[in-house]
Amino acid sequence: METTYSVPIRTRAARKTLRPTFRVLFHLLSHVTITGKENVPAQGPYLVAINHVSLYDPPLAVAFWPAAPEVLGAIEVWHRPGQNILAQLYGGIPVRRGEYDRQPLQRLLRALHSGRPVLMSPEGRRSHRPGMNQAHPGIAYLVEKFPVPVIPVGIVGTTDDFWQRARRGERPQVTMHIGKPFYLPPIESLGNDRKAARQQNADLVMAHIAALLPPEYRGFYANHPFLTSQASC
Repeated sequence: METTYSVPIRTRAARKTLRPTFRVLFHLLSHVTITGKENVPAQGPYLVAINHVSLYDPPLAVAFWPAAPEVLGAIEVWHRPGQNILAQLYGGIPVRRGEYDRQPLQRLLRALHSGRPVLMSPEGRRSHRPGMNQAHPGIAYLVEKFPVPVIPVGIVGTTDDFWQRARRGERPQVTMHIGKPFYLPPIESLGNDRKAARQQNADLVMAHIAALLPPEYRGFYANHPFLTSQASC
Protein backbone atom coordinates (compact mmCIF):
# COMPACT_ATOMS: atom_id res chain seq x y z
CA MET A 1 0.00 0.00 0.00
CA GLU A 2 1.21 3.51 -0.84
CA THR A 3 2.15 5.31 2.37
CA THR A 4 2.71 8.87 1.12
CA TYR A 5 0.04 11.40 1.98
CA SER A 6 -0.16 15.08 1.17
CA VAL A 7 -2.78 17.76 1.66
CA PRO A 8 -3.35 19.89 -1.47
CA ILE A 9 -2.23 23.53 -1.23
CA ARG A 10 -5.80 24.72 -1.84
CA THR A 11 -7.06 22.57 1.04
CA ARG A 12 -4.29 23.75 3.38
CA ALA A 13 -5.19 27.36 2.55
CA ALA A 14 -8.89 26.70 3.19
CA ARG A 15 -8.12 25.13 6.57
CA LYS A 16 -6.05 28.16 7.60
CA THR A 17 -9.16 30.27 7.01
CA LEU A 18 -11.90 27.91 8.21
CA ARG A 19 -10.38 26.97 11.59
CA PRO A 20 -9.87 30.51 12.96
CA THR A 21 -13.19 31.62 11.46
CA PHE A 22 -15.08 28.92 13.34
CA ARG A 23 -13.15 29.68 16.53
CA VAL A 24 -14.31 33.29 16.32
CA LEU A 25 -17.90 32.25 15.54
CA PHE A 26 -18.08 29.82 18.47
CA HIS A 27 -16.66 32.46 20.82
CA LEU A 28 -19.19 35.03 19.59
CA LEU A 29 -22.17 32.67 19.82
CA SER A 30 -21.33 30.80 23.03
CA HIS A 31 -19.12 30.48 26.08
CA VAL A 32 -16.39 28.02 25.04
CA THR A 33 -14.30 26.03 27.51
CA ILE A 34 -11.56 23.63 26.41
CA THR A 35 -9.93 21.33 28.96
CA GLY A 36 -7.12 18.78 28.62
CA LYS A 37 -5.09 20.36 25.80
CA GLU A 38 -2.00 19.10 27.60
CA ASN A 39 -3.11 15.56 26.65
CA VAL A 40 -2.62 16.20 22.92
CA PRO A 41 0.70 14.81 21.60
CA ALA A 42 3.01 17.41 20.10
CA GLN A 43 3.59 15.18 17.06
CA GLY A 44 2.94 11.75 15.63
CA PRO A 45 -0.22 10.02 14.41
CA TYR A 46 -3.23 9.42 16.63
CA LEU A 47 -7.01 9.11 16.44
CA VAL A 48 -9.33 11.70 17.95
CA ALA A 49 -12.67 10.12 18.95
CA ILE A 50 -15.61 12.43 19.73
CA ASN A 51 -19.23 11.98 20.79
CA HIS A 52 -21.66 13.22 18.16
CA VAL A 53 -24.87 14.90 19.28
CA SER A 54 -25.35 17.38 16.45
CA LEU A 55 -23.78 18.88 13.33
CA TYR A 56 -21.90 21.40 15.51
CA ASP A 57 -19.56 18.85 17.15
CA PRO A 58 -17.06 18.25 14.31
CA PRO A 59 -16.59 21.98 13.51
CA LEU A 60 -16.01 22.70 17.22
CA ALA A 61 -13.42 19.94 17.58
CA VAL A 62 -11.65 20.85 14.32
CA ALA A 63 -11.62 24.57 15.09
CA PHE A 64 -10.10 24.25 18.56
CA TRP A 65 -7.77 21.28 18.00
CA PRO A 66 -4.09 22.32 18.26
CA ALA A 67 -3.32 20.94 14.77
CA ALA A 68 -5.62 20.60 11.78
CA PRO A 69 -6.72 16.92 11.79
CA GLU A 70 -7.91 14.86 8.88
CA VAL A 71 -11.65 14.33 9.37
CA LEU A 72 -13.69 11.23 8.67
CA GLY A 73 -17.38 11.83 7.94
CA ALA A 74 -20.47 10.02 6.70
CA ILE A 75 -20.83 10.36 2.93
CA GLU A 76 -24.30 11.86 3.42
CA VAL A 77 -22.64 15.08 4.63
CA TRP A 78 -21.28 15.59 1.10
CA HIS A 79 -24.89 15.74 -0.18
CA ARG A 80 -26.35 18.17 2.37
CA PRO A 81 -26.56 21.82 1.25
CA GLY A 82 -24.11 23.97 3.22
CA GLN A 83 -22.41 21.07 4.96
CA ASN A 84 -21.18 19.71 1.63
CA ILE A 85 -19.36 22.97 0.84
CA LEU A 86 -17.56 22.97 4.19
CA ALA A 87 -16.66 19.27 3.88
CA GLN A 88 -15.22 19.80 0.42
CA LEU A 89 -13.33 22.96 1.36
CA TYR A 90 -11.81 21.35 4.43
CA GLY A 91 -10.94 18.17 2.56
CA GLY A 92 -12.80 15.66 4.70
CA ILE A 93 -12.75 11.92 4.03
CA PRO A 94 -16.23 10.53 3.18
CA VAL A 95 -17.15 6.97 4.16
CA ARG A 96 -20.23 4.81 3.78
CA ARG A 97 -21.47 3.75 7.19
CA GLY A 98 -21.51 0.04 7.89
CA GLU A 99 -19.67 -0.82 4.67
CA TYR A 100 -16.11 -1.83 3.89
CA ASP A 101 -14.87 1.01 1.70
CA ARG A 102 -11.32 0.36 0.53
CA GLN A 103 -10.48 3.80 -0.89
CA PRO A 104 -11.19 5.93 2.22
CA LEU A 105 -9.61 3.27 4.42
CA GLN A 106 -6.38 3.47 2.43
CA ARG A 107 -6.50 7.26 2.58
CA LEU A 108 -6.92 7.14 6.35
CA LEU A 109 -4.04 4.72 6.75
CA ARG A 110 -1.82 6.89 4.55
CA ALA A 111 -2.68 9.91 6.71
CA LEU A 112 -1.70 8.01 9.85
CA HIS A 113 1.47 6.64 8.22
CA SER A 114 2.45 10.22 7.40
CA GLY A 115 2.11 11.20 11.05
CA ARG A 116 -1.17 13.12 10.83
CA PRO A 117 -3.99 13.04 13.40
CA VAL A 118 -7.40 11.75 12.28
CA LEU A 119 -10.70 12.84 13.85
CA MET A 120 -13.80 10.66 13.77
CA SER A 121 -17.02 9.87 15.58
CA PRO A 122 -17.20 6.14 16.42
CA GLU A 123 -21.01 6.39 16.58
CA GLY A 124 -21.03 7.14 12.87
CA ARG A 125 -24.11 9.34 13.13
CA ARG A 126 -25.65 12.10 15.20
CA SER A 127 -27.64 11.06 18.24
CA HIS A 128 -29.77 14.28 18.19
CA ARG A 129 -29.85 14.02 21.98
CA PRO A 130 -27.18 14.08 24.67
CA GLY A 131 -27.15 10.28 25.21
CA MET A 132 -24.61 8.36 23.09
CA ASN A 133 -25.50 5.58 20.66
CA GLN A 134 -23.48 2.38 20.43
CA ALA A 135 -20.35 2.72 18.31
CA HIS A 136 -19.67 0.96 15.03
CA PRO A 137 -16.54 -1.24 15.12
CA GLY A 138 -14.80 0.86 12.46
CA ILE A 139 -12.45 2.65 14.84
CA ALA A 140 -11.26 -0.69 16.25
CA TYR A 141 -10.68 -2.02 12.74
CA LEU A 142 -8.62 1.07 11.88
CA VAL A 143 -6.46 0.73 14.99
CA GLU A 144 -6.04 -2.97 14.24
CA LYS A 145 -4.59 -2.05 10.83
CA PHE A 146 -2.35 0.71 12.19
CA PRO A 147 -1.97 0.76 16.00
CA VAL A 148 -1.99 4.36 17.20
CA PRO A 149 -3.14 5.97 20.45
CA VAL A 150 -6.74 7.10 20.74
CA ILE A 151 -7.60 10.44 22.33
CA PRO A 152 -11.16 10.50 23.72
CA VAL A 153 -13.02 13.81 23.53
CA GLY A 154 -16.28 14.59 25.29
CA ILE A 155 -18.29 17.52 23.92
CA VAL A 156 -21.11 19.10 25.93
CA GLY A 157 -23.56 21.84 24.92
CA THR A 158 -23.69 21.45 21.14
CA THR A 159 -27.26 20.19 21.07
CA ASP A 160 -29.54 20.55 18.03
CA ASP A 161 -30.99 23.79 19.44
CA PHE A 162 -27.54 25.43 19.74
CA TRP A 163 -28.10 27.86 16.85
CA GLN A 164 -31.60 28.85 18.04
CA ARG A 165 -30.30 29.55 21.55
CA ALA A 166 -27.28 31.45 20.26
CA ARG A 167 -29.45 33.53 17.91
CA ARG A 168 -31.58 34.57 20.89
CA GLY A 169 -28.43 35.88 22.55
CA GLU A 170 -28.29 33.18 25.23
CA ARG A 171 -24.64 32.31 24.45
CA PRO A 172 -24.92 28.67 25.65
CA GLN A 173 -22.02 27.02 27.45
CA VAL A 174 -20.03 24.71 25.18
CA THR A 175 -17.31 22.51 26.64
CA MET A 176 -14.78 20.18 25.03
CA HIS A 177 -13.01 17.80 27.41
CA ILE A 178 -9.87 16.18 25.97
CA GLY A 179 -8.88 12.94 27.69
CA LYS A 180 -5.55 11.19 27.95
CA PRO A 181 -4.32 9.07 25.02
CA PHE A 182 -4.65 5.32 25.41
CA TYR A 183 -4.04 2.18 23.33
CA LEU A 184 -6.67 -0.42 22.52
CA PRO A 185 -5.94 -4.04 23.45
CA PRO A 186 -4.56 -6.06 20.50
CA ILE A 187 -6.95 -8.49 18.86
CA GLU A 188 -5.68 -12.02 18.23
CA SER A 189 -8.93 -13.98 17.85
CA LEU A 190 -10.47 -14.99 14.51
CA GLY A 191 -13.88 -15.13 12.85
CA ASN A 192 -16.89 -14.13 14.91
CA ASP A 193 -14.72 -13.79 18.01
CA ARG A 194 -12.63 -11.22 16.15
CA LYS A 195 -15.74 -9.24 15.23
CA ALA A 196 -16.89 -9.34 18.85
CA ALA A 197 -13.45 -8.18 20.03
CA ARG A 198 -13.55 -5.24 17.61
CA GLN A 199 -16.94 -4.22 18.97
CA GLN A 200 -15.60 -4.46 22.52
CA ASN A 201 -12.69 -2.20 21.59
CA ALA A 202 -15.02 0.30 19.93
CA ASP A 203 -17.18 0.23 23.06
CA LEU A 204 -14.08 0.82 25.17
CA VAL A 205 -13.33 3.97 23.18
CA MET A 206 -16.86 5.20 23.83
CA ALA A 207 -16.56 4.39 27.53
CA HIS A 208 -13.45 6.58 27.69
CA ILE A 209 -15.47 9.37 26.07
CA ALA A 210 -18.38 8.74 28.45
CA ALA A 211 -16.03 9.19 31.42
CA LEU A 212 -15.48 12.78 30.23
CA LEU A 213 -19.21 13.53 30.01
CA PRO A 214 -21.99 14.21 32.53
CA PRO A 215 -24.31 11.22 33.21
CA GLU A 216 -27.09 12.45 30.92
CA TYR A 217 -24.70 12.36 27.95
CA ARG A 218 -23.52 8.76 28.41
CA GLY A 219 -26.53 7.01 26.92
CA PHE A 220 -25.74 3.43 25.83
CA TYR A 221 -22.50 3.51 27.85
CA ALA A 222 -23.91 4.70 31.17
CA ASN A 223 -23.21 1.35 32.82
CA HIS A 224 -20.06 0.28 31.00
CA PRO A 225 -17.59 -1.53 33.32
CA PHE A 226 -14.88 1.04 32.52
CA LEU A 227 -16.96 3.77 34.17
CA THR A 228 -17.43 1.59 37.24
CA SER A 229 -13.69 1.01 37.48
CA GLN A 230 -13.03 4.75 37.13
CA ALA A 231 -15.53 5.56 39.86
CA SER A 232 -13.80 3.20 42.27
CA CYS A 233 -10.35 4.72 41.68
